[in-house]
Amino acid sequence: MLSLPIITCTAYGCQVTSSSAQPSDDAESPRDEGERTRLTRRAVVDRAMQLADAAGLDALTIRKLAQELGVTPMALYWHFRSKDELLDGLAERVWSEIDIEVDHAAPWHDQLRGLLESLLQVLRTHPAAPALLLHSETQNEYFLRATEITLDVLRKAGFDPRYASEIARSALWTGITLVMSEAGIRSLDADDRTELQRRKQVVFATLPTARYPRLVECAAPMTACDNPDFHYELGVSVFIAGVQAMAASVRR
Repeated sequence: MLSLPIITCTAYGCQVTSSSAQPSDDAESPRDEGERTRLTRRAVVDRAMQLADAAGLDALTIRKLAQELGVTPMALYWHFRSKDELLDGLAERVWSEIDIEVDHAAPWHDQLRGLLESLLQVLRTHPAAPALLLHSETQNEYFLRATEITLDVLRKAGFDPRYASEIARSALWTGITLVMSEAGIRSLDADDRTELQRRKQVVFATLPTARYPRLVECAAPMTACDNPDFHYELGVSVFIAGVQAMAASVRR
Protein backbone atom coordinates (compact mmCIF):
# COMPACT_ATOMS: atom_id res chain seq x y z
CA MET A 1 0.00 0.00 0.00
CA LEU A 2 1.34 3.45 -0.89
CA SER A 3 1.96 6.08 1.74
CA LEU A 4 -0.19 9.16 1.19
CA PRO A 5 0.73 12.66 2.39
CA ILE A 6 -1.63 14.18 4.95
CA ILE A 7 -1.92 17.70 6.32
CA THR A 8 -1.32 17.97 10.06
CA CYS A 9 -2.52 21.26 11.58
CA THR A 10 -1.58 22.39 15.07
CA ALA A 11 -2.02 25.57 17.04
CA TYR A 12 1.27 26.76 15.56
CA GLY A 13 0.79 25.99 11.88
CA CYS A 14 0.41 23.23 9.29
CA GLN A 15 2.83 20.70 7.91
CA VAL A 16 2.74 17.83 5.45
CA THR A 17 3.57 14.41 6.85
CA SER A 18 3.50 10.91 5.45
CA SER A 19 0.97 8.33 6.48
CA SER A 20 2.75 5.02 6.87
CA ALA A 21 0.83 1.92 5.97
CA GLN A 22 0.15 -0.47 8.82
CA PRO A 23 1.62 -3.95 8.56
CA SER A 24 -0.34 -6.09 6.13
CA ASP A 25 -2.32 -9.08 7.33
CA ASP A 26 0.02 -11.30 5.34
CA ALA A 27 3.00 -10.16 7.41
CA GLU A 28 1.58 -10.62 10.89
CA SER A 29 2.20 -13.76 12.87
CA PRO A 30 -0.58 -15.67 14.65
CA ARG A 31 0.75 -14.33 17.95
CA ASP A 32 0.62 -10.72 16.72
CA GLU A 33 -2.94 -11.20 15.47
CA GLY A 34 -4.06 -12.74 18.75
CA GLU A 35 -2.47 -9.96 20.78
CA ARG A 36 -4.07 -7.30 18.63
CA THR A 37 -7.47 -8.92 19.08
CA ARG A 38 -7.35 -9.04 22.87
CA LEU A 39 -5.45 -5.79 23.46
CA THR A 40 -7.66 -2.70 23.36
CA ARG A 41 -6.56 0.88 22.86
CA ARG A 42 -8.05 1.75 26.24
CA ALA A 43 -5.99 -0.95 27.99
CA VAL A 44 -2.83 0.40 26.35
CA VAL A 45 -3.60 3.97 27.41
CA ASP A 46 -4.52 2.90 30.96
CA ARG A 47 -1.21 1.13 31.52
CA ALA A 48 0.81 3.81 29.75
CA MET A 49 -0.78 6.46 31.98
CA GLN A 50 0.16 4.47 35.08
CA LEU A 51 3.75 4.11 33.91
CA ALA A 52 4.06 7.79 32.97
CA ASP A 53 2.62 8.93 36.31
CA ALA A 54 4.95 6.63 38.24
CA ALA A 55 8.21 7.11 36.36
CA GLY A 56 7.79 10.09 34.02
CA LEU A 57 7.39 10.42 30.27
CA ASP A 58 11.06 9.76 29.52
CA ALA A 59 10.78 6.31 31.09
CA LEU A 60 7.75 5.43 28.99
CA THR A 61 8.74 3.52 25.85
CA ILE A 62 6.86 1.23 23.48
CA ARG A 63 9.12 -1.66 24.49
CA LYS A 64 8.66 -1.07 28.23
CA LEU A 65 4.91 -0.73 27.81
CA ALA A 66 4.75 -3.96 25.79
CA GLN A 67 6.63 -5.78 28.55
CA GLU A 68 4.19 -4.46 31.16
CA LEU A 69 1.23 -5.64 29.08
CA GLY A 70 2.81 -9.00 28.28
CA VAL A 71 2.71 -8.53 24.51
CA THR A 72 5.16 -7.87 21.69
CA PRO A 73 5.90 -4.26 20.65
CA MET A 74 4.29 -4.99 17.28
CA ALA A 75 0.94 -5.52 19.04
CA LEU A 76 1.07 -1.92 20.29
CA TYR A 77 1.87 -0.52 16.86
CA TRP A 78 -1.63 -1.49 15.73
CA HIS A 79 -2.90 1.17 18.13
CA PHE A 80 -0.02 3.68 18.20
CA ARG A 81 2.60 3.83 15.45
CA SER A 82 5.09 5.84 17.53
CA LYS A 83 5.70 7.16 21.00
CA ASP A 84 4.46 10.57 19.87
CA GLU A 85 1.12 9.04 18.91
CA LEU A 86 1.02 7.28 22.27
CA LEU A 87 1.65 10.56 24.09
CA ASP A 88 -1.13 12.18 22.09
CA GLY A 89 -3.38 9.36 23.26
CA LEU A 90 -2.42 10.03 26.87
CA ALA A 91 -3.05 13.76 26.43
CA GLU A 92 -6.49 12.91 25.07
CA ARG A 93 -7.13 10.84 28.19
CA VAL A 94 -6.17 13.81 30.38
CA TRP A 95 -8.53 16.15 28.53
CA SER A 96 -11.33 13.57 28.73
CA GLU A 97 -11.17 13.55 32.54
CA ILE A 98 -11.77 17.30 32.88
CA ASP A 99 -15.33 18.10 33.92
CA ILE A 100 -16.62 20.76 31.53
CA GLU A 101 -20.19 20.86 32.83
CA VAL A 102 -20.99 24.40 33.95
CA ASP A 103 -23.95 25.85 35.80
CA HIS A 104 -25.22 28.42 33.31
CA ALA A 105 -27.29 30.05 36.05
CA ALA A 106 -24.15 30.82 38.08
CA PRO A 107 -22.12 34.04 37.61
CA TRP A 108 -19.65 33.75 34.71
CA HIS A 109 -16.61 34.04 36.98
CA ASP A 110 -17.84 31.09 39.08
CA GLN A 111 -18.24 29.06 35.88
CA LEU A 112 -14.68 29.96 34.87
CA ARG A 113 -13.42 29.08 38.34
CA GLY A 114 -15.11 25.69 38.16
CA LEU A 115 -13.44 24.89 34.84
CA LEU A 116 -10.01 25.89 36.14
CA GLU A 117 -10.46 23.92 39.36
CA SER A 118 -11.48 20.83 37.37
CA LEU A 119 -8.36 21.19 35.22
CA LEU A 120 -6.24 21.43 38.36
CA GLN A 121 -7.83 18.36 39.90
CA VAL A 122 -6.92 16.27 36.85
CA LEU A 123 -3.40 17.70 36.62
CA ARG A 124 -2.81 16.94 40.30
CA THR A 125 -4.15 13.40 39.90
CA HIS A 126 -1.71 12.62 37.08
CA PRO A 127 1.88 13.77 37.74
CA ALA A 128 2.66 13.30 34.04
CA ALA A 129 -0.26 15.43 32.87
CA PRO A 130 1.42 18.88 32.78
CA ALA A 131 4.24 17.59 30.59
CA LEU A 132 1.73 15.74 28.40
CA LEU A 133 -0.29 18.87 27.71
CA LEU A 134 2.91 20.79 26.98
CA HIS A 135 4.12 18.06 24.60
CA SER A 136 0.95 17.37 22.64
CA GLU A 137 -0.24 19.68 19.86
CA THR A 138 -2.97 17.34 18.67
CA GLN A 139 -6.35 19.04 18.97
CA ASN A 140 -8.46 16.10 20.08
CA GLU A 141 -12.21 16.25 20.57
CA TYR A 142 -12.00 16.61 24.36
CA PHE A 143 -9.59 19.54 24.06
CA LEU A 144 -11.91 21.19 21.52
CA ARG A 145 -14.95 20.77 23.77
CA ALA A 146 -13.17 22.18 26.83
CA THR A 147 -11.91 25.15 24.83
CA GLU A 148 -15.35 25.75 23.28
CA ILE A 149 -17.02 25.79 26.70
CA THR A 150 -14.40 28.16 28.14
CA LEU A 151 -14.70 30.55 25.20
CA ASP A 152 -18.49 30.45 25.46
CA VAL A 153 -18.38 31.39 29.15
CA LEU A 154 -16.07 34.32 28.40
CA ARG A 155 -17.99 35.53 25.35
CA LYS A 156 -21.26 35.50 27.31
CA ALA A 157 -19.46 37.46 30.01
CA GLY A 158 -18.92 40.20 27.44
CA PHE A 159 -15.32 39.64 26.36
CA ASP A 160 -14.64 40.03 22.64
CA PRO A 161 -13.03 37.11 20.73
CA ARG A 162 -9.50 38.47 21.17
CA TYR A 163 -9.73 38.82 24.96
CA ALA A 164 -11.72 35.61 25.38
CA SER A 165 -9.07 33.65 23.47
CA GLU A 166 -6.19 35.11 25.47
CA ILE A 167 -7.92 34.50 28.80
CA ALA A 168 -8.72 30.91 27.82
CA ARG A 169 -5.06 30.28 26.96
CA SER A 170 -3.96 31.96 30.19
CA ALA A 171 -6.31 29.73 32.19
CA LEU A 172 -4.61 26.62 30.81
CA TRP A 173 -1.13 27.99 31.48
CA THR A 174 -2.17 29.06 34.97
CA GLY A 175 -3.26 25.51 35.75
CA ILE A 176 -0.05 23.97 34.41
CA THR A 177 2.12 26.57 36.18
CA LEU A 178 0.38 26.09 39.53
CA VAL A 179 0.95 22.33 39.41
CA MET A 180 4.55 22.60 38.30
CA SER A 181 5.30 25.24 40.96
CA GLU A 182 3.78 23.37 43.89
CA ALA A 183 6.26 23.44 46.76
CA GLY A 184 7.93 20.20 47.77
CA ILE A 185 9.94 17.48 46.08
CA ARG A 186 7.82 14.46 45.22
CA SER A 187 10.83 12.14 45.04
CA LEU A 188 11.51 12.63 48.75
CA ASP A 189 9.58 10.95 51.53
CA ALA A 190 7.83 13.02 54.20
CA ASP A 191 10.71 12.94 56.70
CA ASP A 192 13.29 13.98 54.10
CA ARG A 193 11.07 16.81 52.87
CA THR A 194 10.59 18.04 56.43
CA GLU A 195 14.33 18.03 57.05
CA LEU A 196 15.06 19.85 53.80
CA GLN A 197 12.38 22.41 54.64
CA ARG A 198 13.93 22.93 58.09
CA ARG A 199 17.38 23.54 56.62
CA LYS A 200 16.10 26.05 54.10
CA GLN A 201 14.12 27.83 56.79
CA VAL A 202 17.24 28.15 58.92
CA VAL A 203 19.10 29.72 55.97
CA PHE A 204 16.46 32.45 55.61
CA ALA A 205 15.92 32.95 59.34
CA THR A 206 19.63 33.55 59.98
CA LEU A 207 20.16 36.13 57.24
CA PRO A 208 21.23 39.63 58.36
CA THR A 209 18.00 41.24 59.57
CA ALA A 210 19.10 44.75 58.64
CA ARG A 211 19.57 43.73 54.99
CA TYR A 212 16.82 41.11 54.55
CA PRO A 213 14.11 41.94 57.10
CA ARG A 214 11.26 40.52 55.01
CA LEU A 215 13.03 37.26 54.20
CA VAL A 216 13.74 36.71 57.88
CA GLU A 217 10.14 37.56 58.73
CA CYS A 218 8.80 35.15 56.09
CA ALA A 219 11.34 32.37 56.62
CA ALA A 220 8.70 29.81 57.62
CA PRO A 221 6.03 30.42 54.93
CA MET A 222 8.67 30.89 52.20
CA THR A 223 9.95 27.37 52.82
CA ALA A 224 6.64 25.67 53.69
CA CYS A 225 5.46 22.77 51.54
CA ASP A 226 2.83 21.18 53.76
CA ASN A 227 -0.28 23.04 52.57
CA PRO A 228 -0.65 22.64 48.80
CA ASP A 229 -4.39 23.40 48.92
CA PHE A 230 -3.64 26.99 49.94
CA HIS A 231 -1.21 27.26 47.01
CA TYR A 232 -3.93 26.26 44.55
CA GLU A 233 -6.76 28.21 46.15
CA LEU A 234 -4.70 31.39 46.13
CA GLY A 235 -3.51 30.83 42.56
CA VAL A 236 -7.04 30.31 41.25
CA SER A 237 -8.39 33.28 43.21
CA VAL A 238 -5.66 35.59 41.92
CA PHE A 239 -6.37 34.53 38.33
CA ILE A 240 -10.15 34.91 38.62
CA ALA A 241 -9.85 38.26 40.42
CA GLY A 242 -7.58 39.52 37.64
CA VAL A 243 -10.06 38.51 34.94
CA GLN A 244 -12.93 40.09 36.88
CA ALA A 245 -10.99 43.35 37.33
CA MET A 246 -10.28 43.42 33.59
CA ALA A 247 -13.89 42.75 32.60
CA ALA A 248 -15.34 46.19 33.29
CA SER A 249 -12.80 48.00 31.13
CA VAL A 250 -12.36 45.70 28.12
CA ARG A 251 -15.51 43.68 27.46
CA ARG A 252 -17.87 44.89 24.75
